[in-house]
Amino acid sequence: KTLNIALAGTGVGKSLFMCHCASHNLTQGKNVLYITMEMSEEKIAERIDANLLNVTTDELTILPKEAYDKKIARVKEKTIGKLIIKEYPTASAGSANFRHLINELRIKRNFIPDIVYIDYLNICSSSRIRAGSNVNSYTYVKAIAEELRGLAVEFNVPVVSATQTTRSGYGNSDVELTDTSESFGLPATADLMFALISSEELEDLNQIMVKQLKN
Repeated sequence: KTLNIALAGTGVGKSLFMCHCASHNLTQGKNVLYITMEMSEEKIAERIDANLLNVTTDELTILPKEAYDKKIARVKEKTIGKLIIKEYPTASAGSANFRHLINELRIKRNFIPDIVYIDYLNICSSSRIRAGSNVNSYTYVKAIAEELRGLAVEFNVPVVSATQTTRSGYGNSDVELTDTSESFGLPATADLMFALISSEELEDLNQIMVKQLKN
């Protein structure tokens, strides 16, 4: 029943991080619902596949069938979790759409998610505030955050999403809560918030630093 937010600059790896976590949840036998509004369903599936099969996304397309089948069989033995990826156009869906989706999946496909990923919060729409109505970004983003947290409480699942940093936070190697873009109402609503930090030194090591900001 929590809203968990990854805070990162543009291009640092929010989707990358969420795909990695989603694939790990699957190997733990959890049902994962991944809602994307940014990248296509196919791209997300490709990244999660690459994580599960432990290959790069480039290798994924050129794997020989035999090697591919072997890897798939190995994954099948290990995991019983199901994955459903759903794509919505940017800024066109909100908590009401997600509620409808979760109910529909339960009825039609007997799928109950253990964790929900939403990629990402700032490009969702609010179900309470009409688009184009005269509200500032603080109120609008806070409303989205509250609705998603309400969704988490209603379906008893953790909701994991992401948000961007401000311009000053983008090149910052020590991101703080104050570097949250658009609305400080988001960290006020979130249960857990952590920053993903990338620097040239970390990139050379193929690493991302995770810094806990609020728990």
